[in-house]
Amino acid sequence: MRRMSRGACPALAGMALASMVLLPGSLLAQGFGGSVAVWGNEVLVADPAFGGTEGGGIYTYVRDGDRWIEAGRLTGPESSAGDGFGYGIVLSGDRMLVTALNPRSPEGGGVHSYLRAETGWSHEGMLVADGLPEGMMMANASLSGDRAAVAAASMGGDGAVLLFRSAAGAWVQEAMLQSPRPDERTGFGGSIALSDDLLVVGAPGADSARGAAFVYEPGPDGWTMTAELTGGGDGSYLGSGTLIMDDRILVAAGHPFSDPGSVVVFGRADDGADDAWTEVGRLGAFDGAPGDQFGTTMASDGATLWVGAPGADTRRGGIHEFAADGAGGWASATKLTEPEPQPGAWMGTRVAYGNGILVSGMPRDDYGAGTALILERDGPAWTPGFSVFTEIEGMEAVLGGQVDCAEGAASAFGCSDVDLVAFVPVADLGGSRGVRVNDVWGWTDPESQRDYAIVGRMDGTSFVDVTDPVNPVVVGNLPKPEWAPGSIWRDMKVYSDHVFIVADGAANHGMQVFDLTRLRDFDGDMITFDTDAHYDRVHSVHNIVINEGTGFAYAVGASGGGDTCGGGLHMIDIQEPTNPVFAGCFADPTTGRSGTGYSHDAQCVDYDGPDREHAGKEICFGSNETALSIADVTDKDNPIALAVEDYPNVAYTHQGWLTEDQSYFYMNDELDEVGGLTQGTRTLIWDVKDLDEPVMIKEHFSENTASDHNLYIVGDLMYQSNYNSGLRVLDISDPENPTEVAFFDTVPGEDFPSMDGSWSNYPFFASGVVLVTSGSQGLFLVKKRSRTPVS
Repeated sequence: MRRMSRGACPALAGMALASMVLLPGSLLAQGFGGSVAVWGNEVLVADPAFGGTEGGGIYTYVRDGDRWIEAGRLTGPESSAGDGFGYGIVLSGDRMLVTALNPRSPEGGGVHSYLRAETGWSHEGMLVADGLPEGMMMANASLSGDRAAVAAASMGGDGAVLLFRSAAGAWVQEAMLQSPRPDERTGFGGSIALSDDLLVVGAPGADSARGAAFVYEPGPDGWTMTAELTGGGDGSYLGSGTLIMDDRILVAAGHPFSDPGSVVVFGRADDGADDAWTEVGRLGAFDGAPGDQFGTTMASDGATLWVGAPGADTRRGGIHEFAADGAGGWASATKLTEPEPQPGAWMGTRVAYGNGILVSGMPRDDYGAGTALILERDGPAWTPGFSVFTEIEGMEAVLGGQVDCAEGAASAFGCSDVDLVAFVPVADLGGSRGVRVNDVWGWTDPESQRDYAIVGRMDGTSFVDVTDPVNPVVVGNLPKPEWAPGSIWRDMKVYSDHVFIVADGAANHGMQVFDLTRLRDFDGDMITFDTDAHYDRVHSVHNIVINEGTGFAYAVGASGGGDTCGGGLHMIDIQEPTNPVFAGCFADPTTGRSGTGYSHDAQCVDYDGPDREHAGKEICFGSNETALSIADVTDKDNPIALAVEDYPNVAYTHQGWLTEDQSYFYMNDELDEVGGLTQGTRTLIWDVKDLDEPVMIKEHFSENTASDHNLYIVGDLMYQSNYNSGLRVLDISDPENPTEVAFFDTVPGEDFPSMDGSWSNYPFFASGVVLVTSGSQGLFLVKKRSRTPVS
């Protein structure tokens, strides 16, 4: 497989495209290659550029010798950052529809129509919805000749499907279809397929997620539902993909995580009932396994069917090719993969075919930056494929001298009483294309007194010498285990000069152990390290918690294999760091979304607070998705649940930290802002003076609307990483009445609830320098104003 810069997005030339409606919460997975199409000898790849500094676009590629090169880029008529242009593309003949999905605009985006001319694609106009309920956004489209169907998505309820016809150069709305089950949230519009005289609408949430697909046909009184297609089992989500293939309807089914996936084939009944459809067959992968997501997308030229299975083989993915036998059956089946498939490529997420060219859109490849793979017929087989993608421009490093916060800004970043000491972009930390950073911790070498930042990346861990904070130096890189896919979630903590690293959604990643004294070997050239030990009693782990006082680590949020402990506290004796030993489990099943005691994060301490009944014990404060959990884990063979308390408007209990006198516990809820449960960033204040009866005494609301993430406390200051409003510093000298006294915004631009921006911070260095990680940006070194300036 060969690569070049630029490319990718989904659609299908002259055929209906099966694609799921992705709601705004899924936009981060919709990178370059989220929609693809073929027109003549050209390949079209869309990049909606969510989170970028410019508007989305559609890239055109043409064959040039033995490679494909970029021939042009189409943008919206009024291109602007965040416009989502290219969220979806679909072709029929010389016409193309382009969806621009922008949840932050009042209209939510729209659908553009283009016609092909000698000079390229010309903007014909827009499809304007009439009577669309408030809160719905036009998302995916299907096109057949002069007819178009557009699925409108809703975050709070069922969607709708709009039917349009082109007449005299303008699009006229013919109908608006809504779920035939108004009292049930069915996911109506989860997929759509349109032919000249047939419309199929998937409803994967119908009948308690068994799913369904509704068939509509035009008549003298407009579009009428003529059939309901069923046949899915419990949790099969029938209708997650749809395709009309000549006289057959193909409907995808299968739980995305627990089933391999399948495609149910429906044909007209032979009993003379024109509106009767019956199941005539099912297709599946010959090597199918749970999580393959077979049927995610489908494409056909009438004689051959291509079905994507992006989750197959540890998310390497693939495309299954089925040849029709001409009698309603299938003559052969072949699986197409990349020549050197990599975990996390998700090949087959989008599929398009035309003129002997097969395109796989892979919007989650390269850690969500996205790629597209172009294959061509080579006799009866296919060429290995040519990969195209866009180059990503990162922000410039800030080194060599502190940038003071003046008139509300330091460099490009908003601020108040926080100066920018230095900034290291993701690429300079060793991150490959598409990589974002996540958690951060610190270590001070007890021998040299040098300070180091330990920065989690999606593909590994970076070690940065920040002793001279205006000139940070990246000294080393510890890659993820080669067998594990990259992960957006990586977490690390330090004990006895060793760092312990876990990752979530990362298959059998386990826990890496690395001896930090090896950083002393740095001689000017960045070192690629290997691990000193690997702990495999857990596989995928969300966070690692360490009590340095006892030498015990607690893996929380474990899943996917090993001793998960229900996702609660998986206790590990690390007193001999390179020989970690399993010590037991604790989980309170009255907490967690699944009732298993799942803990998203925790803080475990040697207790010396005001509740003298528990003095000297080891106490863990768990943020358990649905509640605060307090446990005595002194005896690892007999841990004891002390208390569980919930609070109003729970969305996702995320993380928290104790005050230094252990009297109060400050907690964040990650999803309350996203779900509209609060009007500003909310911090929960718990009085934990009585460990058996904690009391949530107050909710502190910020004027910002960003989602909150990790927070830590040093003295009377609380350092909050609140995604795209950045680092927020609160004075808690009056612990029940926090006051924001300083901030540093790591994401220039508008503040709104999202999952991009400041992930975490480390405020514990004696120098007062605070480490701040920000997803797409990198590592910031900042300092609160009231301390001695950094020279």
